[in-house]
Amino acid sequence: MRIGVPKEIKNHEYRVGLIPSSVHELVHHGHEVVVQQGAGLGAGLSDQDYIDAGARILATADEIFASADMIVKVKEPQADERKKLRPGQILFTYLHLAPDAPQTRDLIDSGAVCIAYETVTAANGSLPLLTPMSEVAGRLAPQVGAHALEKAQGGRGVLLGGVPGVAAAEVVVIGGGVSGTHAATIAVGMGAQVTVVDRSNDALKRLSAQFGPAISTVYSTKAAIEELVKRADLVIGTVLIPGAAAPKLITRAMLKTMKPGAVIVDVAIDQGGCTETSHATTHADPTYVVDGVVHYCVANMPGAVARTSTFALNNATLPFALALANKGWKQALADDVHLRNGLNVCEGKITCEPVAQVHGLDYVSAESVLGL
Repeated sequence: MRIGVPKEIKNHEYRVGLIPSSVHELVHHGHEVVVQQGAGLGAGLSDQDYIDAGARILATADEIFASADMIVKVKEPQADERKKLRPGQILFTYLHLAPDAPQTRDLIDSGAVCIAYETVTAANGSLPLLTPMSEVAGRLAPQVGAHALEKAQGGRGVLLGGVPGVAAAEVVVIGGGVSGTHAATIAVGMGAQVTVVDRSNDALKRLSAQFGPAISTVYSTKAAIEELVKRADLVIGTVLIPGAAAPKLITRAMLKTMKPGAVIVDVAIDQGGCTETSHATTHADPTYVVDGVVHYCVANMPGAVARTSTFALNNATLPFALALANKGWKQALADDVHLRNGLNVCEGKITCEPVAQVHGLDYVSAESVLGL
């Protein structure tokens, strides 16, 4: 199979779909890899690194899309890229279709086989291709939140860890999953007062066992969130419903009760955000203010640390990319129910039920498409 790696074109996106060692592995298994010129530079990977690994460098994205049987990316294809997809071509990348009707329509029209990293599952119920980026985004969230709290950035002028004689900032993490746990880890390390909210008693027990008295845990109800956001200097939203739009747990009314200059970091923004006032921003213009509250809603947070993110992502995606290349998409999906769960759009059909529901479209199961 010929695998194509285009350069990412989303605003300030520096990650790349395959690293040279992944290319070397695919070539070792008898496949051809074509990489767009300069695709890896943002992650510190030169064209020569790819050539040494056995790839061929092509000058343009048009050449990559036209020649490849499978496209491996990081972020969802942008409008110009979606026009380049063709029927039967495999697209393996993050898609986040629930909040993105235009992309959903374009992928249906393309006839491509679109497999989303974020809905591939594991035997333990986790999302193994989302996990590494959730870890990165979670660890970044207190860092960017601390910066946004600075007065020059529009924040309250509060130091996250405080100093002797002055209280540390109050940080509320909504969601105790992968991102939330990593956000709590960094916030605690920075010296903040941390409360984590979740509706899973198992998650709360896990967090309590992991952090002990370093954090507080609260069962998630509307009343609890209302009370906590009033006191918070920094709110980090990390809630996730796989494949579906994030629930709006922070309302506009709650925003009016928050401290002037408080900060919300909405890690869930790539699934639509967990705050009613959230809309996606970019690394070029990451924040905006509503009712005196600073919102940080960058939809590709891990792109800020592109090298770390790219290597972490490849560690997770390579086995699945190899399976798709070695077996072809039909056999690979038939053999592995967890990879099959990643199929979101297939030859004009929506095969992810939450995406079909949110957009009011017909749903066809992956099993039906594959004749299983």
